[in-house]
Amino acid sequence: MLNFEERTGPDLGADAPAYPDAVVPEWYRDAKLGFFVHWGVYSVPAWGTPHAEGAVPDEDAYAHHQYAEWYANTVRIDGSPTRRRHEERYGVGTSYEDLADLWDVSGFDADALVGDLVAAGGRYVVPTTKHHDGFCLWGTGTTPFNAVRRGPGRDLVAEIARATRDAGARLGLYYSGALDWHTSEYPPIESSTDLFRLRRNDDTFARYAAAQLRELVERFSPDVLWNDIDWPDAGKTTAPHGLAALLREYLEAVPDGVVNDRWGVPFHGFWTREYSHVPETLAHPWEATRGLGWSFGYNEAEGPEHTIGERELIHLLVDVVSKNGNLLLNVGPRADGSIPDLQRDRLAALGRWLGAHGDAVYGTRPWLRSGDVPSDPVTGRPDPRRSPVAYTTRGDDVFVHVLEPARGRVALAPELAGAVDVAWLGGAPAELAGTPDDAVRDVVVPDGLRDAHVAVLRVRR
Repeated sequence: MLNFEERTGPDLGADAPAYPDAVVPEWYRDAKLGFFVHWGVYSVPAWGTPHAEGAVPDEDAYAHHQYAEWYANTVRIDGSPTRRRHEERYGVGTSYEDLADLWDVSGFDADALVGDLVAAGGRYVVPTTKHHDGFCLWGTGTTPFNAVRRGPGRDLVAEIARATRDAGARLGLYYSGALDWHTSEYPPIESSTDLFRLRRNDDTFARYAAAQLRELVERFSPDVLWNDIDWPDAGKTTAPHGLAALLREYLEAVPDGVVNDRWGVPFHGFWTREYSHVPETLAHPWEATRGLGWSFGYNEAEGPEHTIGERELIHLLVDVVSKNGNLLLNVGPRADGSIPDLQRDRLAALGRWLGAHGDAVYGTRPWLRSGDVPSDPVTGRPDPRRSPVAYTTRGDDVFVHVLEPARGRVALAPELAGAVDVAWLGGAPAELAGTPDDAVRDVVVPDGLRDAHVAVLRVRR
């Protein structure tokens, strides 16, 4: 996947604007878990083509796009499964824009949606305000293609923003800065090169995007401003509607606000990583994002085989946090705003684990290293008798996340082997084998914790 902090074009030389300082506030670093909410017109057809990695040739990947929120692009590709299904279901001649009037949210309850996300442990919520399809979920004055004027007849961003803050969580807003298929006449995107080539960079569109971003900041004062897929190049100047001015206005209006790295300019808040594994701790604060399945928008073609398992999900959170990151986990509601049962089950499992182990996650920072894989002290080979671990720390505490508690033992790191205050989160006493002078000092995993997805030791130094 592309690392967006590395994309900073075009080179404007001496004419490049000065950007404000990009600071990642402590509240964001403490939060650790947020929830994306991808919900829009694409939730009406709710369809993509899930497939195993490598099952589709690279040249056909966009015609078989797994992201249901890309429906407006995929449906325009000749011969795509999405095009065939669209015409079978809605009839030849029905446009993507026509689907906006089929979007019924009459039973939507923002408090129920946000309540599920907060119960799952989320500390911030980031709904999509406008995805690449150009449909705005708030009552914008910039275009009639919005949720107040079309199908829903409601300001959905306002409802989710109010519910989020009522629930005590921070509010983020997603905005698609440089892709807007509703306002463009380009052919469909069929490659990763097209992703940046087939987008508007003209001054008229830069002013349009600036007006929308200003509306969002003025109306909702988001704690997180999450832009996607760059910004129109004509808006990267020193002009009053330029991105440098917009970011400066935002940080003046929301002093403890934070932005991501997807602006296409030399200004980065937290870095983003999408559906990708980070092998080592990153020095800069970052955020991993992915769906519970292989799509962000709800895809009714996905089943359990496409959905992250409970154990895998908890391991993902621990891995990201141990490496200086936050996890922005996506929920894709149905068109009516309800969370599908399969996603709800995963949220409930995550919430249960955090309810017992959140002290080892929230407000922590990386330790000396992200984790250890045990090896036999004699042979040096991987030791199947002891669990691999991940680490987080806060103050005098080091939290040892035992990733395979069923193995029954975990070796304390050499830096922790002399600790005398060692306990399991939840109150179970820690049984230490050996003495502080031993080369390897083990902790025995209690029987009651061996079925856990991850058990956690607190080691106080």
